Amino acid sequence: MSFRPEILWSDALLFLLLAAVLGFVLHVRRHEHLRAPWLRVAQSRMGVVTAVILACYAVIGVLDSLHFRPALPVEAGAPVQYGNEVLSVLDVLAEPLRMRVEKTYSEPFALHLYAKENLSLPDGGQMRAYPRLKYGGAHLAGTAERAGDIAWRAAAGALWGAGLAFGFWLLAALSRVWQARGFLPATTQLLRAPEAAAWRTALMTLSLLLVLGGVLGRLSIDYHILGTDKVGQDVLYLSLKSIRTGLLIGTLTTLIMLPFALFLGVAAGYYGGRVDDVIQFVYTTLNSIPGVLLIAAAVLVAQVYVETHPELFDTSAARSDLRLVFLCGILGVTSWTGLARLLRAETLKLRELEYIQAARAFGVANLRILSRHILPNVGHLVLITVVIDFSGLVLAEAVLSYVGVGVDPTMASWGNMINGARLELAREPMVWWQLAAAFLFMFILVLSANLFADSVRDAFDPRAGARA
Repeated sequence: MSFRPEILWSDALLFLLLAAVLGFVLHVRRHEHLRAPWLRVAQSRMGVVTAVILACYAVIGVLDSLHFRPALPVEAGAPVQYGNEVLSVLDVLAEPLRMRVEKTYSEPFALHLYAKENLSLPDGGQMRAYPRLKYGGAHLAGTAERAGDIAWRAAAGALWGAGLAFGFWLLAALSRVWQARGFLPATTQLLRAPEAAAWRTALMTLSLLLVLGGVLGRLSIDYHILGTDKVGQDVLYLSLKSIRTGLLIGTLTTLIMLPFALFLGVAAGYYGGRVDDVIQFVYTTLNSIPGVLLIAAAVLVAQVYVETHPELFDTSAARSDLRLVFLCGILGVTSWTGLARLLRAETLKLRELEYIQAARAFGVANLRILSRHILPNVGHLVLITVVIDFSGLVLAEAVLSYVGVGVDPTMASWGNMINGARLELAREPMVWWQLAAAFLFMFILVLSANLFADSVRDAFDPRAGARA
């Protein structure tokens, strides 16, 4: 076998989260009252557009979570040995970006390095000039040919992306052939029917993304379209690798935070008395401790554990992954208090309703009341809060990595990219593209998450129907 699968802790937690999401989707499909709000989300143009963008980010994150260790070249008959480098499926797909490493900084679409060097002349002399890049634009004879070459390759990539988009439109039409009784009626229904508006919006958004992806993919083969960093790595590749880190911080932290917030918040509101007092004391005390100190302490504990138990971590990816999991854990422990307070307040209101009082009067067990009546009625608050908090957690990773208590410096993240670029902003000429790339990718993800959260909030708001 030419590779061996490698499952990191964060990979296992991510797959567990995907399984939970799949189970939630299947559960929603079986219940009309749960399916109705999501249908309202699908009828919102903004909800559909942002959902497609978030899905593209999620696909990249999942591809980057499928890790393996490639086999080393050995002689015939010798046992197979696997390298210490842990790669992902995304690394294989983006191998040209990963392997094309320059000497140091270069601007987007540049043909030369960003700093002058002493170059040897054919006559034995030396001159100070900008040396040519080893890979970026190496097929061109000079700068004069660059504009036309970029335009030609961008057009070819756009046509490739448009072909893929046409394939998705064709599949969508074929999926309606049986219902519409013919391919032409199915196509007409997809393009014009009001009930297919969500499909059209999703397909148009996906088409634009595929065309853009085709252009970027074609150009990135021959150019560093977002430049290179201090050690010559392609900034586009680092930005794509950082997507997994941002998604893991946002999703795994939620996975850790939800049990604390859900059970403690509901228990405090339903039981009251001493239970309420103890839970309030716990989250009030936790809120009194500066979160950065807790995070720094957790990161320090992770580093000490790795250094004292090197036999447990045979790769650098495993060591970096442990720090990421510790960071998600401490963020989850410190971020559940807000949702717990909200659930406590809602449960205090729900427990006084007549049907809850009637259930208690008939002797229904408290656990059954909580599972059958309380939890379903606070589910919309949990969902809305989780979606809204996701963007805040993504931004938190960038800030924490910037101040040095975030993910491991060897792990690709937008925070590490910003931290690496901050010192270069003061140089002359300024190195701006690494910061701009991290900002752009993070901005699109956070903006899409916030707009999607608005659509979810409007769909699950019980007053939305009255306003309509």
